[in-house]
Amino acid sequence: MPKPIRQLTEEREAAVLAPQAVLSSRTRGREREELECPIRTAFQRDRDRILHSKSFRRLKHKTQVFLSPEGDHYRTRLTHTLEVTQIARTISRALRLNEDLTEAIGLGHDLGHTPFGHAGEAILNEIVPGGFHHYQQSLRVVDKLEADGQGLNLTGEVRDGILKHSKGSGAVFTKQDQGRPATLEGQTVRVSDIIAYVNHDVDDAIRSGLIRATDIPREVTGVLGDSHSQRINTLVSDVIHSSLEGSLQAITMSAPTLKAMLDLRQFLYQSVYSLSIPKGEFVKAKKMLNDIYYFLLDEPNEFLSRSRREGEPIEQTAADFAAGMTDRFAINLYGKLFLPKSWNQM
Repeated sequence: MPKPIRQLTEEREAAVLAPQAVLSSRTRGREREELECPIRTAFQRDRDRILHSKSFRRLKHKTQVFLSPEGDHYRTRLTHTLEVTQIARTISRALRLNEDLTEAIGLGHDLGHTPFGHAGEAILNEIVPGGFHHYQQSLRVVDKLEADGQGLNLTGEVRDGILKHSKGSGAVFTKQDQGRPATLEGQTVRVSDIIAYVNHDVDDAIRSGLIRATDIPREVTGVLGDSHSQRINTLVSDVIHSSLEGSLQAITMSAPTLKAMLDLRQFLYQSVYSLSIPKGEFVKAKKMLNDIYYFLLDEPNEFLSRSRREGEPIEQTAADFAAGMTDRFAINLYGKLFLPKSWNQM
């Protein structure tokens, strides 16, 4: 009897991947045991579950940086996710890591992001008891909310990478006890996330007219390059070579390149992120999310009765609903709940 295709793939991984890579056959497993697929490895199944999830599809209508842009070429949360995953797979392949694990983490890392981008996250963090962080919500999505409340039952390695991908304005490379992903594949997604966004956010900011290419500090372009493609190529190449020089003990980057990347991130915080959503629009977004959230608390039976989990506070269910909305759903729902209708719509 021939071996299952999955087993052949696992044997190929063991023969080809670096010793530091995570083999599909040696996964930490799932919280709920399942029969193995005869075709796909554990990480391939995780990737497919994420790709076919409702929360993944909603990413196409969630803001990345620019709130409800009219142009067709601005990034959304979905295109950001795809760019992160592509960069991470390039690095993983060069380092002989497990591309399927890397891809699953990359596709799932932002599933818990709010409408209106980081502005929406800041708003929910302010009004939800105990605060709100998208990386925690991403793990909650795959653990508890997807599949009609059953969760996706992902492997431990994918769950770890999703939870620990976020840096904010903090350190990119950290020690294990400071939030570093447990796998090199997870670390690869973590650095690929910042490589992707510092470059595509610059690209979108130039497209919008918010900045010019010549505004980028010379100490950044002198190291990383003058074009979008040059900067990504420099960063990806540096991660690959620096990690190999460190004997793949961790995913890392050379000091000069890391400094240039962090300088570019700081430039974005000062010159783009603070201006990409005009203050008046931020106030509108805050009012919408605030009013919707408290309406959900006051009238939970209208929207939350089917999704509320036993034993959890209603505030958590309302936060789940609010975070899961797309930009346009939030705008339409706000109009339905709080704006008067014309007489022929009544």
